[in-house]
Amino acid sequence: MSRPMGDSHKRFLQTMMRNGIISSVQAKALYRHCCETHGAHYLPDKLEEFIDVINTTLQPMFMHIRKGSSEEDGAQHYALVNMAETDITRMSSDYADNELELFRKTMDMILDTENGIVSSTDLLNCADRLQTKKMKKKETEHVLNKFVQDKWLNEKQGEYTLSTRCIIEMEQYIRKVYQDLIRLCYVCHNIVLQGQICENPDCGIKMHYYCVARYFKGRIDPHCPSCSIFWAHEIPEIQSEPQSQSSSARETATPAPSTSTTRRSRRL
Repeated sequence: MSRPMGDSHKRFLQTMMRNGIISSVQAKALYRHCCETHGAHYLPDKLEEFIDVINTTLQPMFMHIRKGSSEEDGAQHYALVNMAETDITRMSSDYADNELELFRKTMDMILDTENGIVSSTDLLNCADRLQTKKMKKKETEHVLNKFVQDKWLNEKQGEYTLSTRCIIEMEQYIRKVYQDLIRLCYVCHNIVLQGQICENPDCGIKMHYYCVARYFKGRIDPHCPSCSIFWAHEIPEIQSEPQSQSSSARETATPAPSTSTTRRSRRL
């Protein structure tokens, strides 16, 4: 018989429902905070088992707390995802039909590039050609900001990428719909949008920047792990994961609304 959720699990889930995604550092701090708050037995290395209890309860509702990595630095995150087989056009009612179409076209454009990046200019031009209802510049900018605020897209200096949350939740959809466009990282075997590609046209393997950094760490003369030609790209530096701070649990685990009133997690 599966172990039932206790108050510590419920608090953890409520926080996940509110945030959608949290880093592994936040998850570890939140796990400890929830256990200490509700007098549950805390074991530092049992976070995964703690989450498994929650996932067992969520299974009949087609929800799951899934672990994934950031494309920026490889840092681990946990996201609350909807496992139901739904199409992107069946997103939550938070988005209008033309907003859904804009997001789908944004994904199309991002996944059709080698670097996983699309400019705001390209997206603004795209919005003027929507089939459902065209968007003006101001409206398009507002909707894109909304996607960023809801953690489906990242934006930096006018360039957009798929967020960690989006990639974690949409992984199966991306693999199915964009199977001819995506590549899997040679090192970690996960979807790689932003990374380095072997310059040998007969090879062309792709690796996340952080996987490149880790694979070639300490190697003076780096060579492709697949075809063995010289790896001509600049090797990125390994970015260390920030240490958990005592305040991170409190910031993440501020009182959340009850499960019945929390906005439902959306499936893109």
